[in-house]
Amino acid sequence: MRPLLALFSALVMVAPVAHAQPVVLKVAHFLPVASAAHSKMIVPWCEKIESESQGQLKCQIYPAMQLGGNPSQLFGQARDGIADIVWTLPGYTPGRFPVSEVFELPFVATTHQASSRALWDFTQQYAKAEFAGVKPIATWVNGPNYLHMRNKQVETLEDLRGMKIRAPSRLSNELLTKLGASAMGMPLPQAVESYSKGVIDAALLPWEVIPGVKMHELSKFHAETAGPRMLATSTMIFVMNQKKYDSLPAELRKIIDANSGSDTSAWVAAQFEEADKAGRKAAVDRGNTVYEISEEEMKRWTEATGSIRQGWIENVGKQGADGQALYDAAVSLVDKYSR
Repeated sequence: MRPLLALFSALVMVAPVAHAQPVVLKVAHFLPVASAAHSKMIVPWCEKIESESQGQLKCQIYPAMQLGGNPSQLFGQARDGIADIVWTLPGYTPGRFPVSEVFELPFVATTHQASSRALWDFTQQYAKAEFAGVKPIATWVNGPNYLHMRNKQVETLEDLRGMKIRAPSRLSNELLTKLGASAMGMPLPQAVESYSKGVIDAALLPWEVIPGVKMHELSKFHAETAGPRMLATSTMIFVMNQKKYDSLPAELRKIIDANSGSDTSAWVAAQFEEADKAGRKAAVDRGNTVYEISEEEMKRWTEATGSIRQGWIENVGKQGADGQALYDAAVSLVDKYSR
């Protein structure tokens, strides 16, 4: 009799754990489900933590701003607990990430994965204060931001003059202005609408977003840029509300931790790299003109944009940081992982 009572008591004790309700994480972002970020990065990441937690962690994904607001508010939604996890671009909130913004300077980033590992290390060492209220899961750069044009082929600096071109961030705005264009800063959803209506002539974008928002169907020309470093890129972040993370049982926090960090950032960057190839192929298959601006011409672009770096260094210096040292650290980390 006593062994049966003991067995019954043991079953009663473990039953609540075995039938614990799973933790459902609200994951928000700004692009449609057709986007590579949704299908190739967010969904697989969510499936992985669900599998590793044996179903105790689940995601409810809200694409295309389904939780309300606009893309510039996503970081605040994660920090304030409106969403549990968000994917967003720091560049959508100018001034909010002044230190980690260094990776968006012209000719700093090299390849997807090397630059993304460098960004993770850099933010952990120099920019933790920018992530107060959230736990970073991954930080990365997308692919090179190239020029995609509705109906005008750009070959030289002179061709850019007077063109209205969408930029994704403050530094990209500066870049286009220095190159002689009329920069139009706006999030991607707004840019697609403006592009389709002819409000803007071109857009600075990576290849990976092209198919998801059908930009290849609205474009005739796509200008890639020569050289080992990117003309422009955007930093991206996948972050979790800190209080939500802290509220998880230790074993579930370990699963989030195991799917965060440098390796996760590089994995995300690899998904974006593959998506870049698919985006480029979509434009080529449609018969659009895809070409490269020569290395010789790019030297002129480098000279034209050189003052942006010094401006960033001085701006960070006004906030009490050593801008030159931060810039040097970022480039050193990129070079370390690019070798």
